[in-house]
Amino acid sequence: MNAYRLTAVTLLGLACATARATDAPRWWCPLVKPSPAHAHDAVVVDALAHLDALPHPMANVHTQGLLPHQGIHDASDAAERDWPLALRAAVAWRLSGKPELLQQATRYLDAWANTYQADFNPIDETNLAKLFQAWALTRDALPATTRNAMAVLTRRIAEGYLLRLQAKAGSTYINDINNWQSHRIKLLATSAAALGDPRLIAAARKRLLLQVAANILPDGSTVDFAQRDALHYVTYDLEPLVQAALALSPYGKDNLLAARSSTGSSIAAALDWLAPYAEGKRTHQEFVHTSEPFDIERQQAGLKGYGGTWDPRNSTALYAQAAVLMPKYRALAKRLGDAPPVLQVCSPSPVRK
Repeated sequence: MNAYRLTAVTLLGLACATARATDAPRWWCPLVKPSPAHAHDAVVVDALAHLDALPHPMANVHTQGLLPHQGIHDASDAAERDWPLALRAAVAWRLSGKPELLQQATRYLDAWANTYQADFNPIDETNLAKLFQAWALTRDALPATTRNAMAVLTRRIAEGYLLRLQAKAGSTYINDINNWQSHRIKLLATSAAALGDPRLIAAARKRLLLQVAANILPDGSTVDFAQRDALHYVTYDLEPLVQAALALSPYGKDNLLAARSSTGSSIAAALDWLAPYAEGKRTHQEFVHTSEPFDIERQQAGLKGYGGTWDPRNSTALYAQAAVLMPKYRALAKRLGDAPPVLQVCSPSPVRK
């Protein structure tokens, strides 16, 4: 068997063994109890509005390096909208207990679990983490066929990204230390946490700290900022690291945002570096000195966010999620605006005391 490919039979056996050997996936905050009082919450209303929507799974998606209307960009973009819809349905079901929302989440999870073939491009696949979260929130209530199919897909992603991270160990190639690597680690961490697999969780924690050492300088700046001259890519690099730390947090006592790497750097230091821009105390003109030709292509195509002054609201999700593990960011997160819907499953507050 090729080292990078596991058969569906092998994966299903591993998934079932994991299900027998571990508890249900742990979540990174106390989960709210379903209540009719949540029937009018925005995420519930939105999910109910999509009850008639049908999933559009694809065997592969690809938007990385493509402008709109190039290749399969538009079809992939449309298909990927299923992933947040699945997560919203799962969150809304957790809040309201409405069975039709569980059915909606099941429909999306089933469609993608039985269709998607991972290609391990972390930019194309980064938002698959939403499917892992939707599965973790609904797993015990899902039909066995859906639960097992998602276990196979989730393990395929986890094992595949771990193999690739191991193969790239020590590499200084830019895409092995910049946001690409952060997204690989996020996909490993979120899938490992959803599986509750101790071996994969330990591997994800190790790779996370290695990436902090390689990507974040002791002063808090990142290699992505040096490469792209854009805060857009600082947030795009830090958000997957924060999401990885969140996913892994129930499986360890240390705070992975504050944890120091071998070079003395930390995710928290990078969040502190970005904070004056997020607070509006400092501004930045985006991509002026980027070394990436595709950034110039996107500027010339007029794509939003690839020129001009950086908008602090682009860090809303980043600081809302960071505030779960570090309350010092709570005030900034509140100032920036609405938190991601997934934070609404937390009770009584998405911030740990």
